[in-house]
Amino acid sequence: MNEIEYKLYIDDVIRRVEAARLKVSEHHIVKIVAVSKYSTSSEIEKLYNIGQRAFGENKVQDLEKKAQELEELPLEWHFIGNLQKNKINKLLAIRPALFQGLDSLELAHELQKKLEQRQMTLNALLQVNSAKEESKHGVLPQDALNVYKTIQTECPNIKLKGLMSIGAHSEDKNVVKESFLTTHRLFTQLEGATICSMGMSGDFELAIECGSNMVRLGSIMFNK
Repeated sequence: MNEIEYKLYIDDVIRRVEAARLKVSEHHIVKIVAVSKYSTSSEIEKLYNIGQRAFGENKVQDLEKKAQELEELPLEWHFIGNLQKNKINKLLAIRPALFQGLDSLELAHELQKKLEQRQMTLNALLQVNSAKEESKHGVLPQDALNVYKTIQTECPNIKLKGLMSIGAHSEDKNVVKESFLTTHRLFTQLEGATICSMGMSGDFELAIECGSNMVRLGSIMFNK
C-alpha cells in the first residue's frame, strides 16, 4: 500500500469514527489513539506523516524503545498496558501523556510514592473491569467510584482524567454493549472527568455509540 492508498484507507477509518460519533451528537468529540504494540517505529512514522499524533503501547520496554527512536517527532505517548511495580520508574522516566491502565488502589499508592520522589505528576485513567471477567485487569464496577475518589484524596500526584475499560469478550453484541454502558454510567458520575476510553478495532463504533470519547485502535490503523 503506497502513501496515497494508506491515507485513503485511514480516511475510511476516520469516516467510521465520525459516523458513530454523529449518532451520539455533532458535539461529541472522539480521539483516536493508535495502538502500535505490533508495529515498528517506521510504521508509526508513516501514520504520523498522514496526521496521527497519539500512540499507545502496552509494554514499558517497547514504549521506551519507540519513544527514543522517534524522539524527533512530537508524538503523544499513552501507556495502555498492565503496569508492574518494578517498571514504574522506567515508565515515569518516559513521561507518557496518559497512563490508561491504573487498575488498583495498591498500584496508585506505589505510583504516588515514586511520583512524590520525582516531584512530578502523571495523568491517568482508572481501569474498570466492567464485564467482571477474570482475565481482565481493573476495579469492579461496584468499587470504581469509591476507588476513584480515594485515589484523588490519597494520591495527589496522580491526576485522574476519567475511566478506561475493555469491552466484554463475547460474540453477543448486547453483552459487549452493556459492558460499555456500565463504564459510561460510572464516568458520568465523576465530577471533572473528561475521558471515557472504550473501544478497540473490533468494537469501536459500538463503544462510541455508548459514550466513549477515546478509542484505542491497533490492527485497523496499521492495516494488519
